[in-house]
Amino acid sequence: MKKTLLFIFFLLSIIAEAQQITVSPAVFQVNQQIKITASFASSTCNTMGTSPTKVYMHAGIGNEANPWQVVKGNWGADDGVGLMTKETNGTWSITITPSVYFGLTATQQTAATKMGIVFRNANGSQTLKLAPSCSDFFVNVGSFQVTLTSPAENSTTIINSGSSFAISATNSGGAGSYTLKSNGTTINTNASTSSYSYTHTNITGNQSYELIATQGTTTVSKKFAVVVNPNTISEAMPAGLVDGINYNPTDFTKATLVLDAPLKDFVYVAGSFNNWQPTSAYAMKKDPATGKFWLELTGLVSGVNNTYQYWVVDTTPIANSPSMVKTADPYSTLVLSPYDDPSIPASKYPNMPVYPIGQNFEVTVLKTGQTPYNWQVTNFEKPEKEKLVVYEVLVRDFDASRSYQSLIDRIDYFKNLKINAIELMPVMEFEGNESWGYNTSFHMALDKFYGTSDKLKEFIDLCHQNGIAVILDVALNHAFGRNPMVRMWMNDPDGDGFGSPTAENPYFNTVAKHSYSVGEDFNHQSLKTQYYVNRVIKQWIQEYKIDGFRWDLTKGFTQSCTAGDNACTDGYRQDRVDILKKYADFSWAVDPTHYTIFEHLGTDAEEKEWANYRVTETPSKGVMMWGKMTKEYNQLSMGYASESNIYRMNSANRGFAANRLMGYAESHDEERLMYKNVQYGAVNGSYNVKTLNTALSRMSAIGAVSLLIPGPKMIWHFGELGMDDSIFSCNNGTVNDETTTTPGDCKLDTKPQPQWTENWLGDSNRNKIYNDWAKMITLKKTEPVFLGTATMNNAATLAVNIKITNSSLTSAQLKDVLILANFGTTAQNIATGFPYAGTWYNLMDNTTITVTDVNAPVNLPAGEYRIYGNKVANLAIEDFEKGNSVNLYPNPVSDYFTLNAGFVKVQIYSVSGQLVKSFNSNGTSDSQFGVSELQSGLYIVKASDENNKTQVMKFIKR
Repeated sequence: MKKTLLFIFFLLSIIAEAQQITVSPAVFQVNQQIKITASFASSTCNTMGTSPTKVYMHAGIGNEANPWQVVKGNWGADDGVGLMTKETNGTWSITITPSVYFGLTATQQTAATKMGIVFRNANGSQTLKLAPSCSDFFVNVGSFQVTLTSPAENSTTIINSGSSFAISATNSGGAGSYTLKSNGTTINTNASTSSYSYTHTNITGNQSYELIATQGTTTVSKKFAVVVNPNTISEAMPAGLVDGINYNPTDFTKATLVLDAPLKDFVYVAGSFNNWQPTSAYAMKKDPATGKFWLELTGLVSGVNNTYQYWVVDTTPIANSPSMVKTADPYSTLVLSPYDDPSIPASKYPNMPVYPIGQNFEVTVLKTGQTPYNWQVTNFEKPEKEKLVVYEVLVRDFDASRSYQSLIDRIDYFKNLKINAIELMPVMEFEGNESWGYNTSFHMALDKFYGTSDKLKEFIDLCHQNGIAVILDVALNHAFGRNPMVRMWMNDPDGDGFGSPTAENPYFNTVAKHSYSVGEDFNHQSLKTQYYVNRVIKQWIQEYKIDGFRWDLTKGFTQSCTAGDNACTDGYRQDRVDILKKYADFSWAVDPTHYTIFEHLGTDAEEKEWANYRVTETPSKGVMMWGKMTKEYNQLSMGYASESNIYRMNSANRGFAANRLMGYAESHDEERLMYKNVQYGAVNGSYNVKTLNTALSRMSAIGAVSLLIPGPKMIWHFGELGMDDSIFSCNNGTVNDETTTTPGDCKLDTKPQPQWTENWLGDSNRNKIYNDWAKMITLKKTEPVFLGTATMNNAATLAVNIKITNSSLTSAQLKDVLILANFGTTAQNIATGFPYAGTWYNLMDNTTITVTDVNAPVNLPAGEYRIYGNKVANLAIEDFEKGNSVNLYPNPVSDYFTLNAGFVKVQIYSVSGQLVKSFNSNGTSDSQFGVSELQSGLYIVKASDENNKTQVMKFIKR
């Protein structure tokens, strides 16, 4: 059964089964009216149910090689194109004339021999496909039909050198003329016959056949192949090679390929360097020690793109498994796709290598003599884990241009928000283009839809220049059907080249070993899978300088459970604990300061083992845990006390020894807080949370009681502007949220861009959230008090009280903070409990209050908050935010910088708020301050004059 996603349809050489669809008349010409009827009586390959409410026919027409050349229908759109009519017997029908319906030209009408069909519901989330393979329906067009009787169409036959090969075919509609080509050269013709046969003798090399039959103006083509067993040479592989492409460091005319393919008999390398017709010189050798196949390529040209595939052969395959699979390299770092690449604009990926004509499936790109990217920041100092504020981004939905360039162009947006890390949802090669990216097929290759490799590196480099770490979301629980390691050992009964893993597969389980199955399930106890995962880790850290990984769906890394067994999957699994520690160890071996984040959402017993793992080392390790708190914070934002307990936003309250909980109120997987505020918010007289501006006014308080709790935190993009579009917004503008009959259908749909088109930064109600959160993030990053401990009530309440203290600080420093918030719908006296009496400062504006009774409540209007500290902020907000009249130059800085005004004290802080260097000056202008020993990165300068007036500015150290 195929695992497909969204709009990907693979072409299958089968005809429609009568019990599912009928075509009347059964034999028809392209310009003849026909009636297509579909039955939904069976549930097999039918996710629409036996009584669908609306049915669309999504159809294409073309030739044998591609029945989808001309497509009619707009997938996911309820626009009437292809809408069918319900018959009295419960079936659904549509009447068309193919030439008119598809708008075919005269040339297209002549060439049309086959239609492809899929039936769907209105939004495309449910389908009816051909049973039992769940593939597309195909219908013959025209009275002239050719049947290849031997061998099977699109088959590959394995023979020994010198053997003969018999070919036979029949046709309908009377005699036709036949031409047989092999490797592009005509080897036989027959001018008039309805029963063709020919035997090709003494075959010594691989043959790609095409049998072309013609009757009048109609031409039908059938393809098949013969591969000669080269009798694999056993030879030791050179030392130091890894799976995939091994570039020769000194000779750019050479590269060595390595493929690990257990149980396979031989492998050819076919590519642009041998015109995709490999001879015995391109048969891979086999290393006797490891069993891996390898081959050194010679005669390559430096700087020239080459493309290739492996022809992987099993001479005695198990039932329903193909004898030969043509596949790209599992360790590809760039692949070309015949399915996705045609719709990638040249503006996003200029000069994309051209997909080779006549090939199928993905191909790998190989290029010797590549020019390395010129990194401007080579030794980025990552922000401390405890001070991380991560901004989660789906490149596809961040900006209408959907590209890395759009992120580069809006770097000031990130900088002004003061976040210090960006987490990109998966950008590894995934199936389709407009995807969330979790349907990964090649984990070491960058998907091309968002831009080039150098453009991503430019973005990462720019982030590093501005003190921002870049984290990558990785989906290594699973892979999807185009993945080579799925395809090399797959069940493929219909022969379309895609399938599910067989019992022989050394990487994948045949069924998921957990209850959250997505795609094909990796077996992480397999040493081969572990090797693959480690290679993926190393690739992204070393090639792209990625600062950390957010590991998706880590619950799936166990081998101990079965599908549907939630109790097992959600419980403590020792094999899962061990393998994930092993992967973390490897990450830290490559980069000791690498961020490791698990999306586990499981029990504290398992999560705290990772959170506490190796935290006492220098540098401190420990896995950060994805901390979902959406329901609790949404209850607060809507104004409901029930289930509003945010106690578990604090790492210590989950039993973690260190602040390793990456808590969040919003993420890509949960509904937007603001959407639910305006849909379901509390109403109390004139105070109505459902009113947009009222709901927006409560979001600053959400930031105060989430972002400032010690430990790493995460923001889902545009939460800081009060994004109120549902995550279930559909492409057609409707919303399929939890109130609809098919909730969640449009979660993966591409989202609109109101934050830019409506200039939300210019909206004072939305801009206030952005600016308030920026101030809070600045406090978190620069003030050591937020490295301390938090005291919170373990209760559901709309009156929030959070005490934060850092006992390692002195009373002369900002060491105590009290956060108060009123999420009710009326003004409330909020209990305080100040640690001591005296002057306390509102850290958002540095105004003061005098506290005489430490337990005296503070009256707060509905939806408001206060952040009180015993001292002003070290880098006071008003100074940090305002523009400077003082110039620091040069900037970026190499060895020293100069200030054009006189100061008596100059202090340099890292972006994490640590004092790294201090100068006492004579107060004269144009003094020079040496910083040659500082590492590359972004720094903050705090300069004080003789009147103790302070200026704050930044510089980049080269």
